[in-house]
Amino acid sequence: MANSALERNPYFNGEARRQHGQQFGQAPTASSYGQQPPAPLTADQLNAQFQAPPATPDQMERMSYEDTIAKTAGLFGIVLVAAAVAWFVPMLMIVGAIGALVLSLVLAFQREPKTGLIFAFAAAEGLLVGGLSSILEAQFSGIAMQAVLATFSVVAVTLVLFRFGKVRTSPRMTKIVLIAMAGYLLFSLVNFGMMLFGFNFGEAGPWGLRSMEVFGIPLGLILGVFAVLMGAYMLVMDFELIKNGVEGGAPRKYGWIGAYSLVSTVVFIYVEIIRMLAILRGNN
Repeated sequence: MANSALERNPYFNGEARRQHGQQFGQAPTASSYGQQPPAPLTADQLNAQFQAPPATPDQMERMSYEDTIAKTAGLFGIVLVAAAVAWFVPMLMIVGAIGALVLSLVLAFQREPKTGLIFAFAAAEGLLVGGLSSILEAQFSGIAMQAVLATFSVVAVTLVLFRFGKVRTSPRMTKIVLIAMAGYLLFSLVNFGMMLFGFNFGEAGPWGLRSMEVFGIPLGLILGVFAVLMGAYMLVMDFELIKNGVEGGAPRKYGWIGAYSLVSTVVFIYVEIIRMLAILRGNN
């Protein structure tokens, strides 16, 4: 999920690119007159500069797609390792859920990437995913793989549509999605707390308020569809964040924020999908 603290960062809001473009063709200022001009380059020096290969983003310590992909893969590796541990100790899911919530709140307001916190967040996400998947797999065989394939499909389709310019964000839609996401997370926390402290939902089911039916459809299924759609929009926000960072010449360290945003969004989508599948299969 994109970091809202970066909205005023010139590397990610397009300001850096505008400033860079304004530097070319800019008229000399009054302070530039009277200054000693630099010594002209010789023909050999000019020829050497033109023949030299262009500097890569890595050489310039700038954010690049390749480096961000590598960072994202590294974080997913941490998620998978932690998930493998929680698969055999499912109760670690609670530790992961609490840890991921706390760390996400801390990271949401960080202007600079904190790699230690990002690594810890990925580990917490892995504990959550692994524990939840293990519990549901024991009840519904094959559900984890179904959720993985469905999540991959959502990410792949969103990426292709973004790549070909079919989907983009807008300030108004982003504001709506962020408000809706905040409300949904609040609902999830309230529902989790009520379940944790033994609130009696009668015969509604094991998912708390999500098990209640609206016109014969489980509330969790309705909310889950909207949550996945919000997750897909958050993916577009993540892709734009990375694109703006690369094109704006952001320092290489900001690739960690792009990677963190992608991982958190993908995990969110996975959790929503596997929960919807469990609700569907539980009603059969």
